Amino acid sequence: MGFLDAGFVQGFIRMANDGWEQGWHERNGGNLSYRVRPEEVEEVRECLAPGEWQPVGISVPGLAGEYFLVTGSGKYFRNVILKPEDSLGMIELDGAGENYRIVWGLVSGGRPTSELPSHLMNHEVKKEVSGGTYRVIYHAHTTNVIALTFVLPLKDEVFTRELWEMATECPVVFPDGVGVVPWMVPGGREIAVATSRLMRQYDVAIWAHHGMFAAGEDFDLTFGLMHTVEKSAEILVKTLSMRPDKLQTITPENFRDLARDFHVTLPERFLY
Repeated sequence: MGFLDAGFVQGFIRMANDGWEQGWHERNGGNLSYRVRPEEVEEVRECLAPGEWQPVGISVPGLAGEYFLVTGSGKYFRNVILKPEDSLGMIELDGAGENYRIVWGLVSGGRPTSELPSHLMNHEVKKEVSGGTYRVIYHAHTTNVIALTFVLPLKDEVFTRELWEMATECPVVFPDGVGVVPWMVPGGREIAVATSRLMRQYDVAIWAHHGMFAAGEDFDLTFGLMHTVEKSAEILVKTLSMRPDKLQTITPENFRDLARDFHVTLPERFLY
């Protein structure tokens, strides 16, 4: 089997292209990573050609020895479907979780996404809290979510409640709510730590004036989560553009009824 024929690679490419078609990835904006299953590594083992070890910049011992498919630094999502071997790379972490090496792709001397520390710290957290089921971390420049970070208080409770109110499915799709990270310089350890801290509670972290991080078990669930949050944000932007207040909305008691019927638990701190 050729590397690009593998199912997980095809799923990765499709998700990247879907994000581009949504308009979330101008120029080289956004990044995507997938923690590859051991049996998937074996599927493509004969295609791998390990390179030199490079420092990750952080330590993620919980991911030692794991493989990841990642978008490249400075690469354009619009080119992923056209030139995957240039736009993507598969990396392996060493036994300490402190160094990586490229084992496939990024053929033009490319490097993994500059947000690799944030991705790996989030992967480590989600692997721990999910018992290993979470495998996808996705960062996109979602237009309406970014717009809201200029006009709403940067508080988890406010963003969660406002987004929940915009569409009935929202509290079912992300019942734990969303977290918000204040503006920080991207790509460094500080923002990686702040985001991974939120990922212990949530599957979505909003970066003020920048975009959104989402985590999930597979490509469909993670893309669907990002899509749902951004669509809710679009409805809120349109609502606020029409008038500053709401004539009617979903009430806290409505949310409790919804939670009961759909068998989800909604934290009471969001039902103020």
